[in-house]
Amino acid sequence: MDTSNLLTRFARIGARLKVADRPSRAFRAASGVVSLDVREDRDGEFFEVARRTGVDPEVAVLDVQPADRHLLLLVRDGGEKQKFLCGHDERHWFVAAVPEAAPVGTVRQAKEALKPAEVQVAQGVQGLRAEARNRRKNAAYRRQGEWFFLPVPGFTVDESLVLRNEPLRRGNGGKPHWCEFCYRTGGETVHVCTRHPNGVSEKEYRRILTTSPRAKGWGWQTMRRNPGVYVRGKVRHADHKTIVLHGWHRVLMNTESQSRAMRNVAFLD
Repeated sequence: MDTSNLLTRFARIGARLKVADRPSRAFRAASGVVSLDVREDRDGEFFEVARRTGVDPEVAVLDVQPADRHLLLLVRDGGEKQKFLCGHDERHWFVAAVPEAAPVGTVRQAKEALKPAEVQVAQGVQGLRAEARNRRKNAAYRRQGEWFFLPVPGFTVDESLVLRNEPLRRGNGGKPHWCEFCYRTGGETVHVCTRHPNGVSEKEYRRILTTSPRAKGWGWQTMRRNPGVYVRGKVRHADHKTIVLHGWHRVLMNTESQSRAMRNVAFLD
């Protein structure tokens, strides 16, 4: 790992980088030999690249866009490689894992790869130029963090089923986005607790309660996994500017969960 070169490349987007060695037990199963994170110290936020003790994977920057404050990072260990988009979005730095199936070599390609197919189709229908496709607000969608909101003209719902102040969350323990009005349809019922943040099926839930006497006290919640979600009104989040959606919008999460580096993340609502 060429630490000096990495520090220089991150500095070009105005970011600080720290490299650390960690014992294997400190890594999550989804992190591989390298863990990437955004942390904070007395000088503010910084990127951290932590590698397992005793390994020396290739970590290189493939593309830097200083004006956009984004870069594309490659992590390669043997025959396995992963790519991460690192950048600044509104108020904070972020790291997003790019799906391995996408042929990505630039920041622009990484941004497109993180968009769900429905979003790519919508921006194509609207005939958006490249610069408009990366805006948080355009004719095809609104975006807040990892969530895309696609307008659905003429969409009607049973108002008695509309929920107020509902959270959108990925299931990875992050801060939820709060929606003023929310309507859900379909999906799979799952049971969620801190020990099973991605949820378990009804059958698995019953098995856990039977085999683990203390499981009833784990603070379970019943949720819907991968439902059809539609929202309107205000969408709030501590790290992003509040947006207001006029009319119903379909909610879609970015494609980060399709990458191996994020395989433990699920769409929970």
